[in-house]
Amino acid sequence: MGKKDKKDIEKEQVENVQTETVDVEEQTVEEKLQDELKQEKDKFLRLFAEFENYKRRTSKERIELFSTASEDVMKTLLPVLDDFERALTHIEEDKEAEELRKGVLLIYQKLVKTLEQKGLIAIAIEKGDDFNADNHEAITQIPAPTDDLKGKIIDVVEKGYKLGEKIIRFPKVVIGQ
Repeated sequence: MGKKDKKDIEKEQVENVQTETVDVEEQTVEEKLQDELKQEKDKFLRLFAEFENYKRRTSKERIELFSTASEDVMKTLLPVLDDFERALTHIEEDKEAEELRKGVLLIYQKLVKTLEQKGLIAIAIEKGDDFNADNHEAITQIPAPTDDLKGKIIDVVEKGYKLGEKIIRFPKVVIGQ
């Protein structure tokens, strides 16, 4: 029995070593799977964040595209608006063309109203306002008729317009020197 006990002990030791190696292999396989899972989760989160950024960027670009598309249309219509204003000033001088003036004025008001609904805003400038190079375009300088008009707007040559908050045409002004 002493020998069997020795053999039994040796067998048990071999079995213990074998089960320990199997446990170690299982842990390493389990750890490997957990590492792979962590890597896949990380890839997923990065991909998800990248997709969210893509969605935000494309929606912003779409909004900018719509605003720039209307900006181009507005810029092309501004000379037409200027022509209407010139026509109205000349028609007002002619007293015989009262009906013509009413018709042109009606069309002009309708055009202005439509453009305003689309976001066009005329920049309000008056003679005597301070000149600001960020908001005005100086065409020329002339000697100021009075000292209080030096560096101020003396005349508005062409109206300026904004589309929303963006200036699409700066007002052209004459300033006093």
